Amino acid sequence: MSQPLPSATEPGATAPAGERFARALASKDRAAMCALLTDPVDFQALTPRRHWQATEPSQVGDVILGTWFGPADDIEAALAFSNSSLPGRERVSYRLRVRNADGVHVVEQQAYYNAGGGRISWLRILCSGYLPVPG
Repeated sequence: MSQPLPSATEPGATAPAGERFARALASKDRAAMCALLTDPVDFQALTPRRHWQATEPSQVGDVILGTWFGPADDIEAALAFSNSSLPGRERVSYRLRVRNADGVHVVEQQAYYNAGGGRISWLRILCSGYLPVPG
C-alpha cells in the first residue's frame, strides 16, 4: 500500500515546481496543479496517439485530469519521482500506478519546464501511455 502524497501547495514546500506539479497530478488535485502554472502558459505534450497544446492553466487541467487521467482512472500510487536541471531548463519524471476498468497500468511521463517565482510558464510532457502490469 502506498503512503499519501504530501500536498503540492503545502506552505513552505521546497520541492521544485515540476515535482510539485507532478505530485498535484498524482493526487488528482486540479486546483493545485493549475495554480502552479502561469496564465498564459506554453504547454505542449505528446502521448502515444496525439499531440496536445494549451495556453491556459484550465485547458492544461482539462487535458491532464479530464482526458489522460479521467474520473474512472484511479491513480493508486506515485512509484517514482526524479528531478534534474539543465542549462536554462528543469526536468521532472514520474511514474504512476493507475487502475481502471482495463486493469492495473504503469504510466511514466517526462516533463521539461521553465519556472520562475515557483510557477511554470513553459511545459513539455512526453507520456509512455498506459502500460499493462502483468498478473
